[in-house]
Amino acid sequence: MSVTLKPVTPEELRAKYADGFPPEVSPRWIETLRLARGPDPWVLGFRVVDTASQATVGSAAFKGEPDSAGIVEIAYGTDESFRGRGYATAAARALVAFAFADPRVRLICAHTMPSANASMRVLEKCGFARVPDVIDPEDGLVWRFERSR
Repeated sequence: MSVTLKPVTPEELRAKYADGFPPEVSPRWIETLRLARGPDPWVLGFRVVDTASQATVGSAAFKGEPDSAGIVEIAYGTDESFRGRGYATAAARALVAFAFADPRVRLICAHTMPSANASMRVLEKCGFARVPDVIDPEDGLVWRFERSR
């Protein structure tokens, strides 16, 4: 399975959410999008594109640039009709490669809901290890996974 990460433009995102944002989208991110003038992979993310067919199969993103400790968080999702085909794993691997290409990044983390799920399996396939659970300000109790450089 081969995917390409294509940076999303502010215009694409504004069009996608023209009818409003889902409740889980943070107000801070909405304001960032409002002010954005060009693609910013660290903030606006990527479309996940199947390399062979050029179909957009999902999205992938970071939750901001690396922090002062060199930590960045990843998030990814596959459109429903493309689930179960390995796209999420390919997207997560591509995010890891992108992040570790930046010398500021020393650790990548990801959070999942606190139960066995597909995302947990994706992270394990990509070399992440589960560490102690954390309380996420937006999601509550989550399982945390980390991968060091």
